[in-house]
Amino acid sequence: MFDERKVAQVAAYFLHRRGGQMSHLKLMKLLYLADRESMGVYGQPISEDRMVSMPHGPVLSQTYDLMLGSMPSSPDGWESMIADIQDHQVTLRKPVQLDDLGRLSDADIEILDRIWAQFGDMTRWQIRDYTHDHCPEWEDPKGSSKPLNPAKVFQALGRTPEEAKELAADLHSKRRVDSIFASL
Repeated sequence: MFDERKVAQVAAYFLHRRGGQMSHLKLMKLLYLADRESMGVYGQPISEDRMVSMPHGPVLSQTYDLMLGSMPSSPDGWESMIADIQDHQVTLRKPVQLDDLGRLSDADIEILDRIWAQFGDMTRWQIRDYTHDHCPEWEDPKGSSKPLNPAKVFQALGRTPEEAKELAADLHSKRRVDSIFASL
């Protein structure tokens, strides 16, 4: 199930590594690539957000809505750590330390460290182009958005079609169970 507080902490981690501010486009790509890497290593994303294709590449849907302010934030969620977009930039509301990111496991931090080492020095346009060229699950939605099938992501990460279908079914089942428990 999508965990707003956890995704805010992932965003805060990347913003902290960048000195507290970065382009919202670059941040969104880092968040997507972290979820994608986690799927490749552990079979599940960090955020549990829905992935979609948009004109500038793959995006985490609910996270994008939080970033734009088009989805209400919970009191201890996105807006408690991340300020509104100003001039295409996202900033931390206040400095953070790793100890402030308690929703992130050691495995999550390893993934985030790996993504930062690989993509942290890229500009927003370089990382956007990277996702267009190296994420074959992304399809240009021609000005709109289009859901990304997790099976397609798993296949792009080297899983066989059968493995990809099974892993995607596992994700779907987990989300369904989480949704049932959340409604209780």
